[in-house]
Amino acid sequence: MRSAVAALLHAVGESQSDLAAVLGVSQAQVSRRQSGTAAWSLADCEAVAAHYGITAHDLLAGPTRAIEALPAKRRRTPDRPAAGARSVAVDGTV
Repeated sequence: MRSAVAALLHAVGESQSDLAAVLGVSQAQVSRRQSGTAAWSLADCEAVAAHYGITAHDLLAGPTRAIEALPAKRRRTPDRPAAGARSVAVDGTV
């Protein structure tokens, strides 16, 4: 679960804070789940899977399966930067 969540966060360009907001918990709680000091609940698994548009089975099958199941429209692309990223003009202005 932890590696699948990390892969999904990276693939879509979200942070733990973004996922925490979806789950209705703090970023610290997501961090504890990701570090293994707290467990992901079944409800968390369902919510994470729904957020990324995949099934809980795909999520729990590991990072490769989770990324393969991720809808293309959710993937970060060069023209769609990571959540919270700021666009910088060629001259360096924001």
